[in-house]
Amino acid sequence: MSKRSTIVDIARIAGVTPKTVSRALNDAPHVSEAVRRKVKEAAAALDYHPNIAAQSLIARRSFLIGLTYERPSPSYVVELQNGALSRLENGRYRLVVLPFNHVASRPEELGKLLLRTGLDGVLLAPPACDQPVLLDMLERQKLAYARITPHSDLDRGVVVAMDEVAAGKTVAAHVLALGHRRVGIILGDPSHAASKGRLEGYRQAFGEAACSIDEELVVTGDFTYEVGYRVALELLRRVRRPTAILAQNDDMAVAAIAAARDLGLAVPADVSVAGFDNSEVSRTAWPQLTTVHQPVREMAWDAADRLIASLDGEKETAVPRRRDHPHELLVRASTAPRPD
Repeated sequence: MSKRSTIVDIARIAGVTPKTVSRALNDAPHVSEAVRRKVKEAAAALDYHPNIAAQSLIARRSFLIGLTYERPSPSYVVELQNGALSRLENGRYRLVVLPFNHVASRPEELGKLLLRTGLDGVLLAPPACDQPVLLDMLERQKLAYARITPHSDLDRGVVVAMDEVAAGKTVAAHVLALGHRRVGIILGDPSHAASKGRLEGYRQAFGEAACSIDEELVVTGDFTYEVGYRVALELLRRVRRPTAILAQNDDMAVAAIAAARDLGLAVPADVSVAGFDNSEVSRTAWPQLTTVHQPVREMAWDAADRLIASLDGEKETAVPRRRDHPHELLVRASTAPRPD
């Protein structure tokens, strides 16, 4: 069996030191493009593959990035993971996925889990990103973190955000522009700050349209299809049912479409439905769902990229610690003018 290639072999072929090889392969700063190219060509010629375990021992680091989330929407979770994985692909860091339920009532337990997992850093998705007790623990123990769409303490850690209020306002304004005034609202999990932000956006849109939300048509879901279906049935069985429904994610919006059909109602002829996220289910539903595109995959990639930059000591050359990503309203076939 042939001997496995090492950075010493690469250094000999490239005519540089092993330390320079390490820096070039890890895309560290202060290595010229010519040297970086020469090193990578030598590595390819030798079919070199880094030994992550050996690197961990030498650097006293695990090269593990954690991702923790609670939100039960499968589409959202897949987008999060794919975004982070695409950034870590072909690099030395690996992703550890750590789902954790009821974060708001157990932030210290989540903190202990993250700290004993041996991570170099962690990506915090909602609602973990908005738990000050958790952030305090991570900072005390010097565990680097990046926050995906937080709503509070935006000066803490690496922050990747989207304006939930503006996004909520955009989709509500669309429904109001179609003439709807009896609008049902299916809220998400109350422990997620995004739910409050999107509701505030709805309120702003209603205010600008010189009307108000009927609080009797506001029901609470939890971002799951099952609960979304149940509360949508409640709304649509009322004597004066809504002519449109705003659901705070696509899973609950698709559940509302199913509930309408089961009651003999047509979407959008009898009731319009709009969601939020632009997840895969919004595109495979029938009719296709009007929704807000939340760039989850791009935000997860960006959060991982910024976290790695901070771990690799590139704070001086890295982009700012906060970046706001834009939302986009996608008007599809599930919304139409209010029925006469």
